[in-house]
Amino acid sequence: MMGHGHAPVETKVTAASAVSYLTSTGLLAVLAAVQDDTRLLAPLPDRISPLLLAVVPGLLTFAAGWKARHTPRVERW
Repeated sequence: MMGHGHAPVETKVTAASAVSYLTSTGLLAVLAAVQDDTRLLAPLPDRISPLLLAVVPGLLTFAAGWKARHTPRVERW
C-alpha cells in the first residue's frame, strides 16, 4: 500500500470546522438566550422550537462547507 503523505486540509473542511467551533461557543449562548425568551419563540408550536434551535448550528456548518471553495488536488503518481 502506498502512502499519501500529508495532503493539505481542504478549504471546505476548514470553513465547516471554524463555523462548527463558533456555533458551539458563541451562537449556542445566543440560542439559549432566545430559548429563555418565550416571546421570541411564541409563534412556533411547542414541539418545533427545540428542534429548530438544535438544527441551526448544523445548518450553519453545512452552509459554510457548501459555500467554501474546493481545494484543487494535485495528482501525484
